[in-house]
Amino acid sequence: MSAVMANGAEFTANDFAGARTRLRLTRRGRVVFTTLGALPLVIWAALSVLGAGVAAADDAVGGPGASFDYVTVGAGDTLWEIAEATDPGADPRVVIDDIIRLNGLDSSVVEPGQRLALPAAN
Repeated sequence: MSAVMANGAEFTANDFAGARTRLRLTRRGRVVFTTLGALPLVIWAALSVLGAGVAAADDAVGGPGASFDYVTVGAGDTLWEIAEATDPGADPRVVIDDIIRLNGLDSSVVEPGQRLALPAAN
């Protein structure tokens, strides 16, 4: 067995084999380590959001290749009258909500000459 004497203390090869070093990361190392760990999660979240947006757009429009009927708003027309004429058997409030979502309107106020896409009648 080999031994080393230093200042009166004796060290053997087995004493050094059990020593463990502690990993120390600098601030930059922690940033890099955290970024590499979070990168797959960020990519997954971005793909999920982008994929859901396409699916939501297809659902809101009525599916790929959907066609709509259009109406031009006349003087004195309201969304209530347009909704009743579009689908007389349905609740006008639901049809108005569909028209607002379909056309991306901020409110239920429409202007004469405005062209609106109408949802398919059930």
